[in-house]
Amino acid sequence: MLRLLVLLLVLANAAYFAWTKNLLAPYGFAPASQSEPQRLTQQLRPEAMRITVPPPAAGTAGTPALAAALSPASTTMPANTSLTTTSGSTTATVSAPLAAASGANLPSGPAECLQAGLFNEEQTVVLRDRLQSTLPPNSWLLENIAEPGRWMVYMGKYSDADALEKKRSELRRLRVSFEPLGNASLEPGLSLGSFPSRADADAHIARISKQGVRTAKVIQTANEARGQRLRLPAVDAALRPQLEAIKPFLAGKQLKTC
Repeated sequence: MLRLLVLLLVLANAAYFAWTKNLLAPYGFAPASQSEPQRLTQQLRPEAMRITVPPPAAGTAGTPALAAALSPASTTMPANTSLTTTSGSTTATVSAPLAAASGANLPSGPAECLQAGLFNEEQTVVLRDRLQSTLPPNSWLLENIAEPGRWMVYMGKYSDADALEKKRSELRRLRVSFEPLGNASLEPGLSLGSFPSRADADAHIARISKQGVRTAKVIQTANEARGQRLRLPAVDAALRPQLEAIKPFLAGKQLKTC
């Protein structure tokens, strides 16, 4: 009896192994297929699948930009593109904003504030006429300003280059900083700092005197100046090319960031 049971178990295992390996398929015994290839045969008019693009809104780049975005090389679906698939009577549509497919409305970068000046009265008259005929209204303004005088803590003039170098070495030893003069009429000499007021310059001399500096003095290098300054509050990509037309009327001054 035990031998018969073992024999039946062996035969059952062999039959199951043959069934899982599709060895019994010719006889009509095989596991159900998981790939479901029959779904391919159930498709209705797969050639009817199409891609439709909505009409471009005002200010957009239109279909050329969308066509490029929908090319096979594109790895993402452009925004506001409508994909319509038809299988039998079923239609599916997916949409997203159009801005990603068109660069026409993308910002070209933040606007920048630029300014130039000071301009005297005669320079201002010439510049204002050019601005009115060249740039859009409200894109520029001329401001009345006053630039304060400048004071320098100065050492010099020295007799020659050797005396100047000796003084530089002395200042380095005292750990007192100095800078180029930027004024040929004061050469050979040294600037120990430039200040917007006489009081600031006097305070600096008081500090460096405690470090051992004895011969520095305060001189005024610029008087207070009054005039007008050009300011362009929001220079964007559209306005920037127009600035070339006004540069010859800036009296040699450069446009700088506000």
